Amino acid sequence: MARIHSEYHLTDRIGWLRAAVLGANDGIVSTASLIAGVAAASAGRSDVLLAGIAGLVAGAMSMAAGEYVSVSSQADTESADLAREKRELAETPELELEELTNIYIGRGVEPELARQVAVQMTAKDALTAHARDELGIVHELRARPVQAAAASAASFAAGAALPLLVAAFAPLSVLGWASPAASLVFLAFLGVWSARMAGANPWKATVRVVFWGAVAMVITAVAGAMFGAVV
Repeated sequence: MARIHSEYHLTDRIGWLRAAVLGANDGIVSTASLIAGVAAASAGRSDVLLAGIAGLVAGAMSMAAGEYVSVSSQADTESADLAREKRELAETPELELEELTNIYIGRGVEPELARQVAVQMTAKDALTAHARDELGIVHELRARPVQAAAASAASFAAGAALPLLVAAFAPLSVLGWASPAASLVFLAFLGVWSARMAGANPWKATVRVVFWGAVAMVITAVAGAMFGAVV
């Protein structure tokens, strides 16, 4: 009996991992920046927490809506391409077979073998073959608007809650820097986690996310201190 070799690929996570990392990163950075800006404007703890909570709710809803709309646009484009390909397969099957053959030839397959492969792939599932090899659309990477919106909103709220917790319990005298400083630690953990989930270099991901998070928080704090107002 032949032994079946099964593999699990990290690309299966792309649909939700991108949205989750983006949401968590945005939640941490935007909320910590908001807290830093409000605190730098000499606001009290209640003002800081109120601004942070408002930012959490508004940000989570905005992330969910933005992800849903953008990913829905991608899904609509994929559906339109697949519908056109299905129509062409029904109306001009020979031309589509020739097109698939040329694709395989272009990838280095001998013409005769490429024709045989195209015929067999067409016989099995013509639309799937053309979607994958002509359009670059595969099932694992298809756009999923609801999944992306839910992952983005939940991760934003979770990320935003971290600097808020620090702001709620840190002494008022150090509030302006305690929450942003702790948020850099949170960002470092996010960088390590996202790199592990993606099978990437954790150091590179961590440095990238911490650096840009620090830049955003510093700019917001400076703005709050300069204008002395809630930003």
